[in-house]
Amino acid sequence: MRIVLTGGGTGGHLTPLVAVAKKIQEKVPDVEFYFIGPKGKLEDEIMGRENIPIRNIMTGKLRRYFSFQNILDFFRIPIGVLKSLWLLLILMPDAIFSKGGSASFPVVVAGWLYRIPILIHESDSNPGLANSMLGKLSTRVAVAYSEAEKYFPAAQVVLTGNPLREDINKGSAENARKLLGFTESRKIIFVWGGSQGAKSINDKILRILPQLLHKYQVVHQTGENNFEEVKRIAGELGFKVGHDGYYAAPFFKEELIDILAAADLVISRAGSTSIAEIAANKKPAIIIPLETSAGDHQRMNAYSLARIGGCVVMEENNMGEHMLMEKIAELLEDETLRNKLAENIGTFYHPDATEKIADGILGMVKE
Repeated sequence: MRIVLTGGGTGGHLTPLVAVAKKIQEKVPDVEFYFIGPKGKLEDEIMGRENIPIRNIMTGKLRRYFSFQNILDFFRIPIGVLKSLWLLLILMPDAIFSKGGSASFPVVVAGWLYRIPILIHESDSNPGLANSMLGKLSTRVAVAYSEAEKYFPAAQVVLTGNPLREDINKGSAENARKLLGFTESRKIIFVWGGSQGAKSINDKILRILPQLLHKYQVVHQTGENNFEEVKRIAGELGFKVGHDGYYAAPFFKEELIDILAAADLVISRAGSTSIAEIAANKKPAIIIPLETSAGDHQRMNAYSLARIGGCVVMEENNMGEHMLMEKIAELLEDETLRNKLAENIGTFYHPDATEKIADGILGMVKE
């Protein structure tokens, strides 16, 4: 059996592909996987770690607004489709698993032309333009939010939740404290801007860093492009990374599960995979949606969770550092409120999501 994985651009799109691939391999040990998608450091790292062969194609973003990039992407997308047609002709897989989004658009179109069974996963509450189109070309659609079901044909859509690595909620708080050099006596705040970091969140945290470190400990995922700047500013404030209760890194990999286990509060973007990983660990969270997310999907994800009392949402544009500091202090000093948020966000975790999607892909192959 041969299965093509497609998607990319962020860790939130790539790690679910790997999680599902591992689950399928448990069921069918001799299955072959190939990744087809854009060239990128994260793609090379995450797929390379699992020894999944990579085939790169040209992709372009589908936008609902005017941009000069639309002119270039008008040519990139057809070129990507043509190369995908060639790659799929050579590989001729039994199925395609797409994480959706513009990175997977050429592969899904080419797969549809060859009539290869396709399962796409929509991780947001409001599908983006690419997935809205790709849903019409797919055999099955798995969704993470019940609100997304109405956007796809009822006969092909199923609510699964987000596929996550199996050990995502099996981390060790003790291991995290050893790694970070943290003590048990002070609460831990995990600032998590997603795989690419979040400069605006970094900036707001740095403005209140002295106040935070006076009472708490902070572990900070900055993003690759922001790390040196964060390190410099923290140094100017008198804090050396890795000392005095402050630990920053560009990106956390295997140690992420331990950090999530140790965190008393998570401050995060509203990416669907991040939210699912927070939910799996039942952690109280302040969610700050990305203002410029496509189709405003991050805000919709955040408020979908807030409606069930699963998180505190703060809007980036209206959030001053004093307001953020007050909200952090309120949550960390109120154990009852933290427990309530933790229990409510935990209901969003679907422990069988990876298995359901794996079975869905294998079921398409057998049909």
